[in-house]
Amino acid sequence: MGYSDKRARKDRYNREKGVKRLEKAYRSGNITKENINKRGYNKFLEISDNVRVCINQEKIKQDEQWDGLKGYLTNTDLPAKEVYEQYSGLWSIERAFRITKGTLEMRPMFHFTPRRIEAHVCLCFVAYKVYKELERVLKISNITMSVDKVLDIAKTITTIKIKLPKSGNTMTQTMLLTQRHKSIAQLFDENFWKNF
Repeated sequence: MGYSDKRARKDRYNREKGVKRLEKAYRSGNITKENINKRGYNKFLEISDNVRVCINQEKIKQDEQWDGLKGYLTNTDLPAKEVYEQYSGLWSIERAFRITKGTLEMRPMFHFTPRRIEAHVCLCFVAYKVYKELERVLKISNITMSVDKVLDIAKTITTIKIKLPKSGNTMTQTMLLTQRHKSIAQLFDENFWKNF
């Protein structure tokens, strides 16, 4: 069992929001016997006098004592503190899966040889590492946008390279036309990436 002040505030906020929704539905007469179930905040409803549906304030008070607590059931021999810490970090793994499936658009591939399977896993890992590196660079550069937002903007930026026929020199010009483009302009400066 683990306790967190942040979770307690979230639990309290969610319950108060749910109860307000119930009270509003109750005042408008939209709550019937069919609403009595254990789902969500309907657990605070009860039937009185075999006919009338009302909100049970005692159930709400009983629910308050669980604010901030979360229990874990496991089949491991790890100490409770370690189970709690491991579970608390689970969000980062779930986020990694979301990024690889969504932003990086990695789809299941069916390979038949161990070498191809390993290569596919390696490519997926490298793509995710590049994504995380850009996330880190944005943070330390005080660019307060998500990687997804930066990538969306970057897709609309054009860089023109011209090779001059007489001198053979190459000129490069990045077209930063809008305010959105200018918000990530430093990422297109050659010297910017030398710092990393």
